[in-house]
Amino acid sequence: MSEAGIPSSGSVAFNEWGRVSADGTVYVRTPDGERVVGSWQTDAPEDGLAFFARRFADLQTQVSLLEQRVASGATAPDAAAAAARRLDEQVASAAAVGDLQGLHARLEALGSTIEQRREERRAERAAAAQASQARKTAIVEEAEQIASSTDWRTGVGRFAELLEEWKQLPRLDRPSDDALWHRFSAARTGYMRARKAHLAEVAEQREAARQAKEQIVAEAERLATSSDWGPTSAAMRELMSRWKAAGRAPRQVEDELWARFRAAQDAFFTARQQVNAQRDAELGRNLQAKQELLVQAEALLPVRDPKAARSALRGLQERWGEVGRVPRESMREIDRRMRAVEEAVGAAVDDAWRRSNPEARRRAESTVSQLRESIDSLQRRAESAAAAGDERARGEAEEALRARREWLAQAERTLAEFGG
Repeated sequence: MSEAGIPSSGSVAFNEWGRVSADGTVYVRTPDGERVVGSWQTDAPEDGLAFFARRFADLQTQVSLLEQRVASGATAPDAAAAAARRLDEQVASAAAVGDLQGLHARLEALGSTIEQRREERRAERAAAAQASQARKTAIVEEAEQIASSTDWRTGVGRFAELLEEWKQLPRLDRPSDDALWHRFSAARTGYMRARKAHLAEVAEQREAARQAKEQIVAEAERLATSSDWGPTSAAMRELMSRWKAAGRAPRQVEDELWARFRAAQDAFFTARQQVNAQRDAELGRNLQAKQELLVQAEALLPVRDPKAARSALRGLQERWGEVGRVPRESMREIDRRMRAVEEAVGAAVDDAWRRSNPEARRRAESTVSQLRESIDSLQRRAESAAAAGDERARGEAEEALRARREWLAQAERTLAEFGG
């Protein structure tokens, strides 16, 4: 084939990229000229040309597959670069007919893409390392925070979670990774030692609590049959305070000791409740009696005859005192109602005495008379000041008049209480 792609003399088969000569030699066209890629001595020359074209198609397929794997990231950049070099070497010496220069150009372009993917991988690894360092630092800080706490219940489980997460994270550069691991390990070891010491102390405290609670149970069982209700109730309450202050005993004996303690308390307080029920019945009868006396006392109101009311109230008060105690929740109310009657009768007696006091009446009359004279004098003073044009004097006189008139109204009301 000539440079213009026209088949040269002697060619028996040809296409755009190569030809088969009359002697069976197969040529491929390249930018540098024709290159012999093989020989075809059997069958038709067109079949030979097609055979070498299929070889080119195979190379083309390999290049396309590599391009796809690089584009998808399925192949690591270094492996892709090695594969591209191998393919390029195959293309350069390929016994194939086709656009070998085009494949070479595609492989060169793929090198740029591979380098771009390599940079992206570096950036991803750097970002992953940065994220890993940030997370490992956070894990270390949380571990150190747990180690400085007294969270003995959940801390150990959290340390296990943090350790498992640490194992899943990418490693950092050795100095950074080792430094963070040393801090995490130190925090975990310190926490475990402190927790072990704490558990040992708890075990010691629970043994002491067991001994203390056994003593408490023994005392409660001795008091269970006592009928000295007041002191024994106080003693039982004291035992409960001691029980709470003793702390928890070992789990296997705590429930057993508590059951015995509660049984002793229940026996005592059930007996006391029965006695209290009898007492409450008596208090209820006393309450009913006092309520009946209250009805009679409140019937004295309003007081019309103070002397008769006072005499009747004294009789009721004597009977009131003879009745025993009433339930505590009712005591304040019935006492309040009786005091209200007593105060009303006492006020009526005092008012009757005050009304019959001639000396107090004379004082009230004198006060009214003096205030009326003072008002007349101030009225004249105000009129004189107005006639003289002395506004200041007139104002002072009128202000004094207002005060005296208020006092007079009050004094007149007091005098009226004496029937005058």
